[in-house]
Amino acid sequence: MEQRKRPLSPHLQVYRLPLTAVVSITHRMTGVLLSAGLMLFVISLAVIQCGASSFQAMQSLLQQPLMGIALWLMVYALFFHLCHGVRHLFWDAGEGYEKPLMNYYILLELFVSLALTFISFLFVQLGS
Repeated sequence: MEQRKRPLSPHLQVYRLPLTAVVSITHRMTGVLLSAGLMLFVISLAVIQCGASSFQAMQSLLQQPLMGIALWLMVYALFFHLCHGVRHLFWDAGEGYEKPLMNYYILLELFVSLALTFISFLFVQLGS
């Protein structure tokens, strides 16, 4: 039996995703991350409700350096998801479909989400 040599479809190691696709996938991932974070927040409220010892255990867990990094990543995910959602509102209005403008908005939403995270960090540090 003779095998035909057909071209293979490009795969992820060969095909380079456009920036809009990468940001869209990241937007979906941050949405899932925020949902998981919300579930963990509700679980932590239930644990805290169990008494003073549970509250102290939750406080000691949240004061771990790795947990602090995870919480700030959640804050960044929230602001990134928010900024990308605002960009979708512009798209719903029929604006911003030109490729140079799309890339500009991507860079803008990355910068604004980082800036909002940094500003939040400063407010938390000033409050402590």
